Amino acid sequence: MKATFCTRREFCALFLFLTVFVFIFVLRHMDILEFQPKFNSTIIMPRVSTHPNEIRSFCTFKPLSPEDALEEYLILDSTAWPETPLLSGPIFLEQTSDPAHSTFTILRGRKGGQWHVGDQLEVMILTSDFQGRPKKSGGDFLFARLHNRKLEAGVVGQVVDHLNGSYSAVFSLSWEGDAQVKVTLVHPGEAISVLNRLNREQPYRMYFKSLFRSGSLSETTLCDVCLRPTQQPLCNYTDLRTGEPWFCYKPKNLSCDARINHFRAGSKGNLLNANEGKLFQSGVNLKVYIRASGPANVTVLPQKEGQPQVKSSTVTSGPSGYYYQGVWRALGGTTVREFNASAISQCLKGKVVHMYGDSTIRQWFEFFDATLPGLKEFDLHSLRRTGPDMSLDYANNIFMTYRCHGPPIQYYPISTRELRYIANELDDLVGGPNTVVVFGIWAHFGSFPMEIYIRRLQSIRRAVVRLLERAPGTLVVIRTTNPRYLDLFVSLTNSDWFSLQHGKVLRAMFKGLNVHLIDAWEMTLAHHLPHNIHPPPPIIRNMINHLLSYICPQNSD
Repeated sequence: MKATFCTRREFCALFLFLTVFVFIFVLRHMDILEFQPKFNSTIIMPRVSTHPNEIRSFCTFKPLSPEDALEEYLILDSTAWPETPLLSGPIFLEQTSDPAHSTFTILRGRKGGQWHVGDQLEVMILTSDFQGRPKKSGGDFLFARLHNRKLEAGVVGQVVDHLNGSYSAVFSLSWEGDAQVKVTLVHPGEAISVLNRLNREQPYRMYFKSLFRSGSLSETTLCDVCLRPTQQPLCNYTDLRTGEPWFCYKPKNLSCDARINHFRAGSKGNLLNANEGKLFQSGVNLKVYIRASGPANVTVLPQKEGQPQVKSSTVTSGPSGYYYQGVWRALGGTTVREFNASAISQCLKGKVVHMYGDSTIRQWFEFFDATLPGLKEFDLHSLRRTGPDMSLDYANNIFMTYRCHGPPIQYYPISTRELRYIANELDDLVGGPNTVVVFGIWAHFGSFPMEIYIRRLQSIRRAVVRLLERAPGTLVVIRTTNPRYLDLFVSLTNSDWFSLQHGKVLRAMFKGLNVHLIDAWEMTLAHHLPHNIHPPPPIIRNMINHLLSYICPQNSD
């Protein structure tokens, strides 16, 4: 019998293209082809100063354009948090917000305590200190959620700070039946002041190192976005294309070119005094529920035709979606559909999907690998946490990759050859109607000043704009931040408050562009499962359904 390996010209061409692409990708990864990222490895001899003002301003970065500088100022101003009065002395903790003495009350509203689907429910939250005295200032960080476990329903409440110790939480009523209110004190305002101070005075409390090696000689030195001047010269690894800064102290006996890896080396201790440490106590004032002063639940009646809806004047925006029967229903934008393995393969058929970012994006890559039987991961002998990773489904012509973002990245040793900035990766893409770009970058920036995160996003946004200009059909999807489990250590470096602020910046940065957001913040907060930096499978499946609904919208079926 005559062999018929390629019977269609289009399939043969496609197969040849994929084969060459995979071959180049493997050679590149195995260092057979030279695709080194371009860094400036100039040696810098710092001027050492002991003047306090000069020590505080030792970090100097590439000047922003007037437009970027104005944007940075406006974003920082829009995300500013209410300041709390300074407290000191032995009664420090007693003057802060105590969830055990604070309460919330469901307001009866204009219908006299009757609510229908489509109405808004408003809750008043009153905070008090540890002696039961009403607080007179705002600044507390609160979560509010409306849920029904039996219906697997949940929605996030919009919290408004009245700056006088009282807060409003407004919920959109989206399902019939019982709806229970949950209010959580994440941090008292005084804890937020401490977190602000840490990012201002101790921005480099997570520290990084690199190993330098040449033959039998090896040395390890400290590295970071910027380093305090000492008598030791610096190696400058600022990326030539993006301008993203990164420095290491130069090894004594090796050149800057001998750097072979990057890793998180630990974190600084003794950041808080005894009083400040009391502000981050699990079960006391760290992610603790606030009790209701009356009923904590309402019964939502069916929506009536022609019935006027009750809307709160306290908030102007609503939630991005809600859960019902365990399924996320987006409000506005695309209709989220459910996809089984077969439907996922059909949706991604002929697609190239590139994923960039931290481990919360890698979680999506791993979901596809575990769910699609035809998707096979190609073994690049890379570290599981860092990548790069690549999977192929030849039968359905699906090509999928994952790569972590460039430093700061809090992973275990990663080769410097694999340190790539998202903006550069996007600039190297051809793009087109069969290309999907997914990225999420936030979890490794919690301990850094917000200006560093803003500048990273500005660099990525410029690359997104260039990509969409040369390949308008490219689909770009961005994953937002999400809340996580907190204890004292995690709070000081990756508090939910840092993530909330990063989420605000992310939304502001990409507003108005032809990109789509997956609201991981609300999808995690509205769910009944415990918060985790890597949300549990039911939440991830809903995120993937949302992503696929952008790739394969309902109206194109």
